[in-house]
Parts: sequence; C-alpha cells; structure tokens
Amino acid sequence: MQNNRSQKNGNNMIKNAALWVVIALIMVMLFHLFNQPVQEKNMYAFSEFLSILDRGNVREVTIQGNDIKGVLTDGSTFETYAPEDPKLVERLMEKNVLITAKPREESPWYTSVLISWIPMLLLIGVWIFFMRQMQAGGSKAMSFGRSKAKLVPQDRIKITFADVAGVNEAKEELEEIIEFLKEPKRFTSLGGKIPKGVLLLGPPGTGKTLLAKAVAGEAGVPFFSMSGSDFVEMFVGVGASRVRDLFAQGKQHAPCIIFIDEIDAVGRHRGAGLGGGHDEREQTLNQLLVEMDGFESNEGVILVAATNRPDVLDPALLRPGRFDRQVVVSPPDVKGREGILKVHSRNIPMSEDTNLTVLAKATPGFSGADLANLVNEAALLAARMKHTTVTMEDFEMAKDKVLMGVERKSMVISEEEKKMTAYHEAGHALVAKKLPNADPVYKVSIIPRGRAMGITQQLPIDDRHTYRKDFLLDTITVFMGGRVAEELVLGCLTTGAGNDIERATDMARHMVTEWGMSSLGPLSFGKVEQEMFLGREISKRVDYSELTAQKIDEEVKNIITECYSKARKIVEQNLEILHTIAQRLLEREVLDGSEIEQIIEEGVPQGQTTH
Repeated sequence: MQNNRSQKNGNNMIKNAALWVVIALIMVMLFHLFNQPVQEKNMYAFSEFLSILDRGNVREVTIQGNDIKGVLTDGSTFETYAPEDPKLVERLMEKNVLITAKPREESPWYTSVLISWIPMLLLIGVWIFFMRQMQAGGSKAMSFGRSKAKLVPQDRIKITFADVAGVNEAKEELEEIIEFLKEPKRFTSLGGKIPKGVLLLGPPGTGKTLLAKAVAGEAGVPFFSMSGSDFVEMFVGVGASRVRDLFAQGKQHAPCIIFIDEIDAVGRHRGAGLGGGHDEREQTLNQLLVEMDGFESNEGVILVAATNRPDVLDPALLRPGRFDRQVVVSPPDVKGREGILKVHSRNIPMSEDTNLTVLAKATPGFSGADLANLVNEAALLAARMKHTTVTMEDFEMAKDKVLMGVERKSMVISEEEKKMTAYHEAGHALVAKKLPNADPVYKVSIIPRGRAMGITQQLPIDDRHTYRKDFLLDTITVFMGGRVAEELVLGCLTTGAGNDIERATDMARHMVTEWGMSSLGPLSFGKVEQEMFLGREISKRVDYSELTAQKIDEEVKNIITECYSKARKIVEQNLEILHTIAQRLLEREVLDGSEIEQIIEEGVPQGQTTH
C-alpha cells in the first residue's frame, strides 16, 4: 500500500513538472515575440525619399522586399516603405547609388505556430487547471458517488481491548464477533450464521467509538471507518451510491469490518421528511437496508454501527438479519469507573495518597469521557501548581471544576449577597442532612462557580437506577430548603431559589403525569411529541380533559406545598444549627460533608448567640 502511494505521488510530481515546463516555454516565446527591441530610425515618406534621391543625397540603399534602408551622403541613416515601382532601381543607378538586395525576411516558425495555436493552448491549460482543482484533496468532482470510508491498516491501530474498561459485557459481545471473523468454520460447522450487523447503543461518552477502535486493533481483518453524515450530500442519489461503493469495497476485502459512527444521521424513520420517498436520507437508508440483507450475499462483511438515539432509528434497520446484535454500552458502575480511571491514569505519575477507589465512589453518573476529562484536568492542574506528581487534592479540585464549574474568583460580591448565599446553601445542607432518603451532602460552597453564586453538592452512596417516591419527595424538600432559610432568617425572597423551584416543579409534574405517584392513580397523562430529524421534544400532546388538567395542577401544587412545609418545619426546629453552618460558610467559604455532620452532631456550642 505504501509503494502504491509512493508511485502515485511520483506520477503526480512528474505531471506537475511537465505542466509547469509547458507553461514556462509558452511564456518565454510570448515574451520573445512581443518584446522585440525597438530601434530609433528616421522614417521618410516615399515622396520625400524620391526628392532626396533626385538631389543626389543618397549614398547607398538596401532593398528587402518593399522595405528600403539606406545611408545619406551626410552619413545619417533612413528607412522608408516603397510601393511596387519597377523604375526605382533605374533611378537609383542613374544617381550612382550603391544598391544591396536581400530576400524578404520571414518570421520565425514558432511565431506562426503560436499565433494559430495560442487560443487552443489557453483553452487546454484552463481545462487542465480546473480538472486538477476538482481532483485536489481526494474529493474528485467526477467521483461524488465514491465512498469516503477510510481503510485502517491493522498496524496503525494502537487501541486494544486492554484500553477499554467499564463495559465488560459489550467487550464480550464484540470479542465473539472477532472470533467469528478469525475462525468462521468453528461456528458455521454447527449450522450457525455469522451476524451481519452489531449496533452499539448508549449515551454520549460511554465509549462506543472507542470500542469500535478496539475492535480494529484486535481483529486481524481490514477495518473500514465512516461517519453517518459522510453519506448525505446536496446531490440526490449520492448517499445511495456511496453505500453501494462502501459494500463493494467490503466484499473485495472480505472478511472485514465496516464501522459507521452516528448511524442515526441516515437511519432515521422513513416518512418523516418533507421529500417523501424521494428524500435523500430515505434513499440512502433504503440502499443500506438492501446491502445488509438483500438478494446479494455479503458473506464475511460485518457492519458495526454506533448511535445514542436508538429511538429514532427505522424499525427495518433494527430487525434480525440486519443488526443481529444490539449491544448496550451503559454508563459505568463504581467498579467500571475505577477501571476507567486506572486506564487513563496509568501514564500519569501519581502520589501515594491518591486513591482511585475513593475517587470512583465520588463520581457516580460519570461516563468514560467524563472520567478521562477528570484525569486530564487533574494532570493539568498539578502541572500548573508545579507538582512533581498528581495528588489526591489535585483530583478533588479537578472533580469540583468538572461538577460545579470554574471558580469565579474575580467576581466582586457584597457582604449582604454573601450572607444571603450562605444562608441559602446552609438551608439546603441542613434539610438534606435531616432527611433519611436524601442523598448525602458532599460539599457546600459559597464561592461562585459557573453561573451559580453557591452550590450544595450531594452524591449518592451507590449507583441509583430507579427512584422511589420517598426519595423524590425528599429531593424536592431539599430544593425548598434554600428558599425557606431565606424567608425565615432574612425575611425576604430572592431570585437565588429560581432554579430550585424550577427543578422541584418539573420533578413533581413528572411524578403526577408520568410515574403515577399521586392521588390521580397509576395513569400517564400527555404524550411527548418528538420531531424525527431534530430528535428532541417539541410539544406534549394533551390527551386529557380540562378538568383533569386542573387536577394535575392541583396535585403538583400539593406536592410542592407539602415539601415546602416539611422543609420549613426542619429549619424552624434547627434554626441555631442553620446559623452555625451559615457562619462557618462565611468564615471558610467551603465545607465538606463531614464538617456539616460534625456541626449537626455538636449542635450549638456553649456561649454562642443567635443571629
């Protein structure tokens, strides 16, 4: 492959050199033709020349066709143009003029060639220039229908399954696919058929593309890589042509793996576009369906695709015979997060106090991409602080930056606003600590981060996949804790609770309309309408009466009101502890969960006055 590429580059260099040589020759000849030196001469009219001749003032002449050049008796030169005059020679001889005759001067051969061929040469040059421009960069204008898939050589892929952690089940599924390709007879001897397609499903950042790269590193077969958006162009029919060309290349290199990233770009539900059956995406999808399971067999060609929107894919694409395997790549659990942290930190010098197990437990909900970013931020922070190794403190600061945003140290805050923020966050922390089903408080800060003036961060002890009603109610109660603290202590309402109220109301509405956690019973109200191509919620279809809508609003209000009353009762019963937490926050700006726990256990120290 390298030899072919070198030979191709050499041919291109020869063509370029030949083109520039031709252009240079044309420029030299044009310069020579149109840049003849101009000599200063005395041009006489023919009548004037005859008068000078009659006076006997001409010494010698040189006749060349109709051109006459000569020298006068005073030594000056002249030049004139004579018509066809047969008596001119006789008159010259009568005056004893020295006559020299020369044949007519002919122009160089290349002059006539250039004059006749210059238009044609210019047209050829322009045509060659535009053809080379259209072929530049490998995107040939005459080959729109060619596939843009990249054939990845095995020796250039450095990622293997050893570099992938936290998705053991997905790795097992893909390892089986690789074994199919390496030893197909072992499976087909029992009547089994090699899967035609594997679809990787999962949220963004969970490692779907990384898994595909690991497959390329593990499999000893050709690997074609392409993005779903590479199929579709502005020209109708290009996508379908590229699909045909992609599978044609795959058949030539079978057995092989074809990887299509973000397949939802071309695999969305048919019938959703404005163009109907002639929509470019639909034509591309139709061709993909035919190539995967049509009349022609694609033995040895396995299609691996990745998407984070399986809900918008066409059902015909998901049926057995096309994508036989659907591998779910879920966010990692605590063991998976620890494995991912080990993979990304193995080339980073870490101090002895670094405990990746603790860090994995403190990062629930983090995807593989989030953890890779966390390790990178910790390394950058350690380098900025001129540390020789990455410490646990660096990881903690990096985690706070990823979770809560960058500290806005330059922001000027008045003492009054700082006090409001301290009591607001203290209210959240106090209510969270007093509720049995709420997530534990991890850290409380009144340092502005991102768009927030302060933050109370809660982290669950274990990974949570389903939510109980008592947990949701306690969570809403924690949201109300900040507003209650402002109202009881400061005697005013601020906009700082705006986001808390919005999240609480949204959660309460979900409890009523989707999860059946209200007195209306186990019913679902309203159906979410999604636009196929935009892939997000546009509206919610109202499939219930106005009376039911009124009851839904009342139920949402009752949930929020009850949680608000519960939060108010907790704060009123522990008002002195609230003052203590707020005062500590004003002094230190940041408190962790253990310090909040200690304040609550100790209560109000002896001699401390209330505010």
